[in-house]
Parts: sequence; structure tokens; C-alpha cells
Amino acid sequence: HPGRVRSEAALAQIAGTCPIPASSGNTVRHRLNRGGDRRLNWALNTVVLTRMRTDPATRDYVARRTAEGKTGREIRRCLKRYTTRQIYRTLNAAAAPDRPASAA
Repeated sequence: HPGRVRSEAALAQIAGTCPIPASSGNTVRHRLNRGGDRRLNWALNTVVLTRMRTDPATRDYVARRTAEGKTGREIRRCLKRYTTRQIYRTLNAAAAPDRPASAA
């Protein structure tokens, strides 16, 4: 439901794709969020794995991030968050004609 969330970050929290800081010392890392809607997270994971296998732009992104020293898990976490942002924009674009125009 597009009206359920107010921002991309809220959808990421619901989906369990928002990063959780897990830094230690000089190492800045984020860990995977184990909360949220697990079915939605599973669906996003399926989308990301498929894109990693078939989408040339995603494959280039994975190669670039691997060269930077990111692990496969970190790359998937970033791609899940990116996919969540795309879904949020798509939901809002689809719901935009139904919304009344606000007075300026």
C-alpha cells in the first residue's frame, strides 16, 4: 500500500533492508538488518540475485564493488537497499494520479 510509508527509509525499515551500523575502531561497516517483513526481504533477495546474474549494469556494479574490497554479503545489502528505493519510487509514481492536488 503506497500510503503506508512516508519515505524510502520507512519502506527500507519495513522491508528489513536498512543498514545497521556495525563499526569497530577505524573500520566502518554496516550489517544486515534481520528485522522487518521477512517475506518482502526474501522477495527483494530473489530480485537482487536474479539481477546479479542477468543484468549487465548490476554485474558491472558488483565487479566494481568487489574491486573495492566489498564482500558478497555487503554488495547484496547495498543492492537490496537500491532495489527498495526503486520500488518506493515506482509505488509513488503509480499512486500519484490518485492523490488530490495540494494547495500551494
